[in-house]
Amino acid sequence: MADHGDPDGGVSRRVTRLTDPRALRAVAHPIRLSLIGVLRREGPLTATQAGELIGESSASCSFHLRQLAKYGLVEEAGGGRGREKPWRATTMFTSWPEVAEGPETAAASGLLNSVIAERYFEALMRWLEAKPDASQEWQRAAWFGDWMLYVTADELTQLGEKTLALLDPYIERLAHPQLRPPGARLVSYLHLAFPGDISGAAERGTAGRPAAAGPEDTGGSGQTDR
Repeated sequence: MADHGDPDGGVSRRVTRLTDPRALRAVAHPIRLSLIGVLRREGPLTATQAGELIGESSASCSFHLRQLAKYGLVEEAGGGRGREKPWRATTMFTSWPEVAEGPETAAASGLLNSVIAERYFEALMRWLEAKPDASQEWQRAAWFGDWMLYVTADELTQLGEKTLALLDPYIERLAHPQLRPPGARLVSYLHLAFPGDISGAAERGTAGRPAAAGPEDTGGSGQTDR
C-alpha cells in the first residue's frame, strides 16, 4: 500500500496511497491521525512517548498504532519491548483518489475528508484563541482570509501545482529536525480550493490571504498530499 518509489532514498518523499475503503475508514480517527502526524515529525516513538505528546494514554496509543500498522501507515522501528517498542511512520504523506471508484470508496473517502476538515477547523480555532498571546512577528506572519476566483478546472489544477512547488523546499524539515532554522515553528499551511459561491461571499467581494498558520499540526492530515 505504501509507495516506496522515493527518488531521494528517504521517508520525506514517500507517499502512502490509500484505495481500500477499510483503510480509509481506519485512518478516519482523530487519535490515529494525531499518531501519524507525531511519528512523521518526531518519530520513532514508543506508545508511551507518543501518548505524552498527543495527550492520550499509552494503552490507547498502542491499540491505535497496531491498527495503523495493518494498513501500512506505521511500522515497528526495532528495539524495545511490549508497549515500549518504538514505532515509526512508513511515509511522510498520505493520498487517496480525488475521484472515488464505487459508492463504498466514495463513502469512506467522504468520512476521512470530513474528519480531516473538522481537524482543520479545530486547529484554526486553537490558533485564533492563542493568537493574542503570540509575538507580533507571528501574528503578522499568520494568514487568514480568502479570495474568490473565476477559473477553469485546468487553471485550478495548475494553481495548486504552483503552490505545492513553493512549499516543496520546506518539506525536508519535517523529517529532518536539523534542517529547521532557529525560531522555526510547526505551521499548518492549509490549501483548500473548491467550486461554489459560499453564502454570497462572491457578491460581498471578500478578499484576503488564504487561511493558514497554527501552532500545531492537524495530525497526519496536516501532511496530506492531495
